[in-house]
Amino acid sequence: MLLAHYVHHLPADYDMARLHARASQRGPLWDDAPALFFKAFLLRERGKLGATANQYASLYLWQQDAAFRDFLVNGRYHVVTESFGRAAIRTHVALDARKGPAHAARFAYVEEEDIAPDVELTGVFRQAIERNRATAEQAGTVAAVIGVDTAAWRLTRVRLSEAPPADDEIAACHQLLHLAQPLLETLP
Repeated sequence: MLLAHYVHHLPADYDMARLHARASQRGPLWDDAPALFFKAFLLRERGKLGATANQYASLYLWQQDAAFRDFLVNGRYHVVTESFGRAAIRTHVALDARKGPAHAARFAYVEEEDIAPDVELTGVFRQAIERNRATAEQAGTVAAVIGVDTAAWRLTRVRLSEAPPADDEIAACHQLLHLAQPLLETLP
């Protein structure tokens, strides 16, 4: 599995209603995409949910890297670059991905953690997988994924949730405008 994420930074005066309309229009086009567990259309709006700037983002969990390659070469990413330019796509090997007990995700939480250069990786990965499994079991969780970027040696935790952020939430919270979930139900 491959986790892919890109972010477009937008001007402070950007008309955010355009992004809601875009997600409503484009989201259903992904609802039956092959080899895709989910695609989340994400929004961070300055002054809301801890956001200091406007951002529009997409987050994908692909079944295999060939599906991600097809996304790049078949023109689906071209639609994005036509509107917003070319963003860096951060990719992570998914160490674990699970569906949770909830069904109607409204928020996506993304948290990154650097892996210290002198730690034993196997133990770090085992702990990350166990934490992800526990997160997936929490009430309100639709899906939980833990990925590793082996170029930067960084873990990325993703939680799709029904629940708004708690006061002590440390992960970046995104509004979820649309969740395409062709294969989400096939996750353990």
